[in-house]
Amino acid sequence: MVDFTTELAETAHRQQQILTRAQLLAAGFDDMYLYRQTRRGLWQRVLPATYALVTGTLTEEQRRISAALYAGPEAQLTGLAALRWYGFRYSPRTDDVHLVVPHRTRRRSSGHAVIARALAVDGKARHTALYPVCSPARAVVDAARDLRQLRPVRAVVAEAVQRGFTDLAALDEEIRRARRSRTALVRKAFSEVVAGARSAPEAELRECLAGSQLLPDLLWNPGLSAGDGRRLPTPDGYLADAAVALEVDSQEFHFTPDDWARTLDRHNELSRLGCSSCTSLRRRSGGARRWCGGRSRRRTSRGGAWRPPSTYASPEQV
Repeated sequence: MVDFTTELAETAHRQQQILTRAQLLAAGFDDMYLYRQTRRGLWQRVLPATYALVTGTLTEEQRRISAALYAGPEAQLTGLAALRWYGFRYSPRTDDVHLVVPHRTRRRSSGHAVIARALAVDGKARHTALYPVCSPARAVVDAARDLRQLRPVRAVVAEAVQRGFTDLAALDEEIRRARRSRTALVRKAFSEVVAGARSAPEAELRECLAGSQLLPDLLWNPGLSAGDGRRLPTPDGYLADAAVALEVDSQEFHFTPDDWARTLDRHNELSRLGCSSCTSLRRRSGGARRWCGGRSRRRTSRGGAWRPPSTYASPEQV
């Protein structure tokens, strides 16, 4: 019986108890031994020619390692798996591990390893000890191309920019690289972020209110100042004629408790200055449209009986 060498034990430890058939054969084990170990339930074959030397459910990192070992040394982690590795909070969860390999590579998807071939892999990939990870911009675009609904695409693109994972220039470059291949959703979400949308709920609100027959044009994320020139908090949207501020108070899309607290402080500050606020809009965009329209009509119909607060709005994005 062949024993584990020190070198093989160190490799297994570094790879979190995931080894390939080639590594085991090079250490002196044969296929019959591998078969017996899996047959007895001591090991498990997690992917073709890829073994876990432990039983039970694989951890998230073990799934990534096993998929990368199966796909080969030129494979790069991408898509939702890469977003999860970077720490995105609002990307959809999946057990699949998406990887991209050079087009010449002959490796098919199997189990949790989902492999796509590309004419060019990511030249800006980050190299870890066990596998390369595509840049955030490439991972966002690749993930968006596999999604079928606009809302998660909006959430991923907005989070990538708002939390500083990437910038608009890098996203634009990756979208252009992908051309027209399943990029309609990410193009739409990208255009919304360029226009100033900071989250998926805000983009949905903009889309909802754009077709309103009651409301004048809204200023989105405007710069507000008081009569004395003091800079005021920036609401998500603003009806300048009626001094109505729109706030998308979706706690799910405020990335930290401090973000949520700052939104509430902003709302309170504007209220003290006399601005009406329409808040908690995430699931009530239709109600927001009717409320804002009614408030705008009531205030503007009062003529000289009502004066807006001493605030000045600029349409420039902040």
